Parts: sequence; C-alpha cells; structure tokens
Amino acid sequence: MRTLTEDEVQVGVALPELAIDLTPTTVVSTALATMDFTPVHHDPASARAQGSKDVFLNILTTMGLVERYVTDWAGPEALIRGINVKLGVPAYAGDRLTFTGAVVGREDGEFTVEVRGRVSLGDHAFGTVRFALPDR
Repeated sequence: MRTLTEDEVQVGVALPELAIDLTPTTVVSTALATMDFTPVHHDPASARAQGSKDVFLNILTTMGLVERYVTDWAGPEALIRGINVKLGVPAYAGDRLTFTGAVVGREDGEFTVEVRGRVSLGDHAFGTVRFALPDR
C-alpha cells in the first residue's frame, strides 16, 4: 500500500465506500481492546436492560474506524491532524456500518475529508478528518 501524494488529492474527490459487518465478536472485542468494560458493549442482557436492542460499538472503536477509513484511502504515511465527529444512532451488533466520504478542503498543506458512517437506523457518525501527507 502506498501513500497518496498531494497532487493526487483534489477537493471534491469521493473516497471509496467501506462497509464493515458488525458481528457480535467485532463489537465485543473492540470494546475490550480499548479497555471499555461498560456492560452495554459486551453483555446483551445489560444492553437490553438499559433500553438497547443489543450490544453496540463504543466511541473509541467508532473513532478508530473513522480514522481507518481515511488512512486506508490516503495511505499509511498520512498524518492525522484532527478528527471532529458527532455520534448519531447506535451501531448495533448484527448491522453493517458503511462509510462514505469526500475531500472538502485543502489549506496550508492539510486536507479535510468529510466522513459519514451509516447503519440501518441512519447516521452513526458524521464529521471531518484533517490530515497531511509527507513531503516527497
């Protein structure tokens, strides 16, 4: 995998879609990997007792997936400078999280990508990621 050059990134370019099946194993293991032991992320009975239909992604996993979406496209040497994401509906186990995005800005050597992560209930995450590319 190679990193894009600044000349290859243009405002208006759409990133390829990324779909992730949210298996129960994915939801539970990513919560545990981020040391989030809150029961709604790994115990279906606890999640239902609090009004959820099942376990759901934790915030740290969502943020990591947003970053992954951009760096999978831009390349491994892309330097994330900032992430600003608002959470929406829960991303439940058994659903599919689909990311879409586009480059919406370029200023002072940094690019801004608008990202949307959707599940069957609607927008799970929406926001922007700023990144820079290494000098060549």
